[in-house]
Amino acid sequence: MPGNLIMKLDARASFLALAAATAIGCAKPQRAALSPSSATATAATIATGARIVFPDRSAVSVEIASDPETRTQGLMYRDRLPDGVGMIFLFPTTDEYPFWMKNTLIPLDMVWIDEAHRIVHIAHDVPPCKADPCPDYPPKARARAVLELAGGVAAKHQLKDGDLLMFEGLDRAVVK
Repeated sequence: MPGNLIMKLDARASFLALAAATAIGCAKPQRAALSPSSATATAATIATGARIVFPDRSAVSVEIASDPETRTQGLMYRDRLPDGVGMIFLFPTTDEYPFWMKNTLIPLDMVWIDEAHRIVHIAHDVPPCKADPCPDYPPKARARAVLELAGGVAAKHQLKDGDLLMFEGLDRAVVK
């Protein structure tokens, strides 16, 4: 009888050790600068190769906000936006989409883009919201997408109304 008990305990200990090793091996590292949900979104988006190419041939990798939940969250609570990274908000229809900076901690450039991927309006260096309610930043034209970049990036790349942007890796995005 004691031999059976030892075999059962050894089998159980082996199972628990295997389960623990598997769990440790599958753990995802967290990025310190972002919230856990934002870090996951960033890693997933960069892996897809989604990017926007500017007329000067430089490009930014973009996180994709293509449903109501991700468009609402946007870049909230980020304390920085790395060089070469932005967020593209894709909408199911062309319309006027005002944006606001609620819970956004860094200045942003907002670039409204039509269905032909032409820039129709830019809001430069929009400051974080300091008042409640936060003001809206309406575009001066109808758009199908909005690109958010760190403040100053649009000026650095001399983006202007009428510029054509190239979308890469966004053709499979499901827009809701």
